[in-house]
Amino acid sequence: MTSEIGRQVLRAEAEAIRNLIPRVGPSFEAAVDALMACRGRVVVSGMGKSGLIGAKIAATLASTGTPSHFLHPAEAIHGDIGMVVPGDLVLGISASGETEEMVRLLELLKRLGIPLISLTGSLESTLARHSFVALDVGVPREAGSMGLVPTSSTTAALAMGDALAVALLERKGFTVRDFADYHPGGRIGKHILTVENLMHSLDTSPRVSVDAPMLEVVREMSARKMGLTCVEDANGFLAGIVTDGDLRRKLEKGVDLLSRAARDCMTTDPVTISREATAARALHLMETRKITSLVVVSAERRIEGVLHIHDLWRTQLF
Repeated sequence: MTSEIGRQVLRAEAEAIRNLIPRVGPSFEAAVDALMACRGRVVVSGMGKSGLIGAKIAATLASTGTPSHFLHPAEAIHGDIGMVVPGDLVLGISASGETEEMVRLLELLKRLGIPLISLTGSLESTLARHSFVALDVGVPREAGSMGLVPTSSTTAALAMGDALAVALLERKGFTVRDFADYHPGGRIGKHILTVENLMHSLDTSPRVSVDAPMLEVVREMSARKMGLTCVEDANGFLAGIVTDGDLRRKLEKGVDLLSRAARDCMTTDPVTISREATAARALHLMETRKITSLVVVSAERRIEGVLHIHDLWRTQLF
């Protein structure tokens, strides 16, 4: 019985989101246009459970390149309206569109000339009628036998807020690299931290010329302590690498290393990676190829640095 109640709630909330899909049209486009044109901050406001949803929407906007914060409507009408300044835009959330604190906020916004986008369950409500754009997030009823607890309505408002945020970031051309700048830690950081954030720069990476004698190669490898050295041509492009393993295998075959140059002992097709690649991608390459370092190169194969597996471990993300 309890499990069936849970399933009913989930079905009701899923239906609430599905019902939003045909409502995404000209009004949604106008809302995204207004958000895109905002030169200040997007101030999200809502009372009670709508406020909790609003705080999450504000956080999502802020983390995807749109300056945003949450404003409690009750606090706003008692002085915190000073957090809103010309150039800002307010995103108001109210299932009924008649929430007292939100309605009282309208007068203050009008006085300041602040445009309002509303997420509401009634396009005939006071909040909707005083909005620059009103988006319908109404639901037939709340989930559960009482039909009173904010459930389906808050789910619908949250989903529409997410739709606005994602449409906005796509319009802005927000990239994975931008996202990494806003999320340097945690599980997100693990997946979007880039090689550029972790690699050894060109100046601190082991490098020798193709004509370098092997004694110089060994000294460079010992000094940099990465288990390899890059071998570069006269123009700074990657010609190959020499690794500890390469030296060991040559010695096992009886090769007189001291009589050779780097070009004679190098691997000419090493595994490389770009500075824009994610740290997660770098780790995957190292694990699948059973190596501990990657040479970072440009699209033209110019050496830009080296990434060692210890650089990944130091982040404590892996």
